[in-house]
This record gives sequence, structure tokens and C-alpha cells, in this order.
Amino acid sequence: MTLTVAPHRAPAAPQRGRGWSGLPTAGLLVGVVLLAVVASLLIGAKLVSPLDLWRDGSVGQGIIQARMPRTVLGVVVGAALAVAGGCLQGLTRNPLADPGLLGINAGATFAMVIAVSVFGIGSLSGYVWFAFVGAALAMVLVHTVAAFGAGGATPAKLVLAGAALSAGVASWTAAVLLRDKATFDVLRQWQVGTVGGRGWDVILTALPFLVVGAVLALTGARTLDTLALGDDLAKGLGRRTAVDRVVVGLGIVLLTGTATALCGPIGFVGLVVPHMVRTLVGSAYTRVLPLSAGFGAALTLLADVVGRVVWAPSEIQVGVMTAIVGVPVFVYFLRRGRMAGL
Repeated sequence: MTLTVAPHRAPAAPQRGRGWSGLPTAGLLVGVVLLAVVASLLIGAKLVSPLDLWRDGSVGQGIIQARMPRTVLGVVVGAALAVAGGCLQGLTRNPLADPGLLGINAGATFAMVIAVSVFGIGSLSGYVWFAFVGAALAMVLVHTVAAFGAGGATPAKLVLAGAALSAGVASWTAAVLLRDKATFDVLRQWQVGTVGGRGWDVILTALPFLVVGAVLALTGARTLDTLALGDDLAKGLGRRTAVDRVVVGLGIVLLTGTATALCGPIGFVGLVVPHMVRTLVGSAYTRVLPLSAGFGAALTLLADVVGRVVWAPSEIQVGVMTAIVGVPVFVYFLRRGRMAGL
């Protein structure tokens, strides 16, 4: 009898993008971000000339100054969500991983609703801690539920567990808001995801949490590249995989929890941006995560700008616009098989 042994296939190492070239890609990123920032400052209910920035006391200069906090908030929140999405995809080895799809946004949202409704907390410095706890509990719960049964926490089981948790928590959130009109009024705009109406004080309060989360996530890029080789090989290279996962997971919770506390649930940025970046630079997280920050900021700003003008004089909130833009992009990548390249 002849015994045929299938050759052992080593896990694929992170690949460089076929079109990767450092300087042109960096130049493209800077150009896109600058374009989005300028558009965010000049376009809205009233168009403003860039020359107004240097006209002291003009109406246009006042409008630009009023739009600056909104623009900065769009940059930091878009960057945070894109980096968190990239880390989550690497950590779970799941191309569909996203803070929204895995229930993390829903957990943070429900915790904030409880903070306002039950504990009467009305300031960001108070309810941001609830957002962290809600995001962390949701992340742990989804992974625990998905780990039951044969095969452990597979990508499909993670998505199903996240979808189930999101649906259940969304129902609880709606139930609380329907019974508490005051909380509903406080969180009405926030629920659909918005970067408008926040001042510098809110941004500065949240900034330390975002900086710490970004440091943990970006310094975990080499860890994610090592984990992509498989746990056995990563341990052979001296990595403590459990500790590595906790550190990167803490960065994800800080970024997602803070972004949700600031702007409400904004979906699809964390899902589609890392995949867009991989088509440019390959799957190495040392390149994917920093570039995702830039493109995530640009996507969020441009979605906000389009939302200001597409239904003028009313505005469509950025959380709705990112879903409108994100769904066809998501379907495109799904049909092209781009999401298999982790």
C-alpha cells in the first residue's frame, strides 16, 4: 500500500503589495488627507473662500474657526476606528472583523446609555469609562461565545456571535431609550454617529485615551505580523502570544471606546479602510496600520462633508454616510476576494 503524505504548508508571511512604493504611497496619503481637511473647513451649509482664513474679522474666517474642532474630531476618530479595525482583523485572523460587526460599538453604546439613564452622568469624562467597560465586555463575550464548540473561535463563529450580540444589545438600548425620553433627547444625534457640535474641551478630554490606544496599537504592529505566522511559530520566536493579545486588545478597546463616546457608533471605517490599504502596500501590519490611520481620517472627513451638502439645508450624519459609502466598497472587496489576504 502506498501512503501519500501531503506536504506541510507553513503559514504565509506578510506580503508586500505589488504596487508598493514608499514615497508615492506616502505622497498619495498626505494629498488625500490634506484634500479632506481643506474640504471639511471650506464646504458646508455656506461655502467659504480659502482667502477668508487671512481676512481678520470676516464671516468666512469665523466659519472656518467654528469648523476646526469638527475637522480635528473627524481626523482623530476616523484614524482611531481604522487602526482599531486593522488590529482586530489581525488579532482574530478574521477579514470581516470590525468594531461594529463584532459588537464592540454596540457594547460601548449600551454602557453609555446606562451611564446617562441610570447614573445621570452627562459629561464625556464621566461616561467614557462606561464606554471602555462596555467595549471590553462585548469583546470578551463575543470571543468567549465563539470559542465554544469544535474548532474554537473561527472567523465565521466570531461574526455570528458579534451579530447576535449587536442585535441583542441594540434591542436593550432601544428599550431603555423608549422608556427614558430625557436620555433619548441627550443621545438622539449621538446615536447615529456625528462629529458635529463638539468643542475643543471634549476633544482635549478624550485625546490622552486616544494617544495611549494608538501607541499600544501601533507598537503592536510587529506583534501582529508575528502572530500572522501562527501561534506555534510565534512562540518559537519568543513571543508571549497571550500577553501580546491582551496588549493589542487593550489598544483596540481604548480606541473604539473613546471614538464611540465622542461621536457615537460609526461603522465600516474600521472594516473597509485596512482592506483598501492592503491593496496598496500588502499585508504587513507595520505598513497597514499607520496608513490606515491616514486613510481612515480622510474617509471620515469626506463622508462628513458629503453629508453636509447632499441634503442641504439639512445634514446627514457621518455615521449614516460611512454606511452608505462602506456597503458597496465592502461588497466590492468581498466579490474580488480581497479580504482573504490577511
